[in-house]
Amino acid sequence: MKVCQLCTVDFTLQKFLLPLIDAMRDVGWDVTAVSSDGPYIAGLRKAGYRIETLSIARSVVSFSHFKSLWQLVRLLRRERFDVLHVHTPVAALLGRIAAKLVGVPLVIYTAHGFYFHDEMPDWKYRFFVRLERLAGRFTDFLFTQSAEDAAAAVRLGIMPAQAALAIGNGVSVTQFDPAAQDSLAARKTLGIPPHAPVVGIIGRLVQEKGYVELLLAAERLLASYPDVHYLVVGERLASDHDARVDAELARAQRLLGTRLILAGMREDIPVMLAAMDIFCLPSYREGMPRTIIEAMMMAKPVVATNIRGSREEVVQGVTGLLVPTKDANALVRALERLIQDAALRAGMGQAGRERALALYDEQKIVTLQIEKIRALVQQAGLQPE
Repeated sequence: MKVCQLCTVDFTLQKFLLPLIDAMRDVGWDVTAVSSDGPYIAGLRKAGYRIETLSIARSVVSFSHFKSLWQLVRLLRRERFDVLHVHTPVAALLGRIAAKLVGVPLVIYTAHGFYFHDEMPDWKYRFFVRLERLAGRFTDFLFTQSAEDAAAAVRLGIMPAQAALAIGNGVSVTQFDPAAQDSLAARKTLGIPPHAPVVGIIGRLVQEKGYVELLLAAERLLASYPDVHYLVVGERLASDHDARVDAELARAQRLLGTRLILAGMREDIPVMLAAMDIFCLPSYREGMPRTIIEAMMMAKPVVATNIRGSREEVVQGVTGLLVPTKDANALVRALERLIQDAALRAGMGQAGRERALALYDEQKIVTLQIEKIRALVQQAGLQPE
């Protein structure tokens, strides 16, 4: 059976889709991954993945989408895939339109987080809901990572209840094992003192990840807690058109000095988490953030915003603390509470790990998708394995 995994950028392929692609190949399916070209493509091809590249802009409004749609139509017509599995908003929309034009037998959409969210103006929210309803007509089945998104899809008329399933999100239990990491060694590699409290964030360097509020909170905590260090893991992608965080980072760097560590993009995320005492993700919008799950799996307490996805993962007062979006003062209070209380940090971290092991085992999430896709293939009358 021929399957196409389609997303907008190669970062998504590298960081999020490989476990599912590997599982599909393991059951004997012929998988082709499609995205824009980028720095990860050569390595993926070298590792044996079949990759096709075409240019897909991340911006929702772009005249280049017409060219991308034509390229997708040509690709789908040439390859005659049995299943098209789409991810990320722009690629998902263009891919489903192309699939309808070509007649791909089975089209599946995984919403890693709908583009519309509560922080949008009402007119913009309604516009993107209408786009999802339109694309829903060309979709046979919807996976969502958050239960909230699945409920919203049904409530807003994007998909019928029988064609939507919340699958959750997950990470590797073996890779994110706190017992396998040496926190002191991790700190040493980053130049962090052994016993300094460390607040960390992992995410692209864009404003919607809440960097402005986190850096403001760090500045306000400086006088009372001068030994706290802040570890920032991530960079801005070439397709991220948002440099507003740069000035805030420069200002915070002047105030915090060596207490602000900019680690850049890292492959050793378990090591980075081992160096942290508190994980913080004050995003404005998320789908079902994997970084929170990674932190929980590494037994770290989490401070996050009370938004879709994050509030599904974090149990308020049990595995972490939830604060309003864009509220640096609330962030200060939450971080201060955890900085002051090592026992509370340990208890929340352990509760978070237990929750992650029960709900967010990557292998279980992947198996659920394979079984559901297999059932959909049989219902559609496509060739058996």
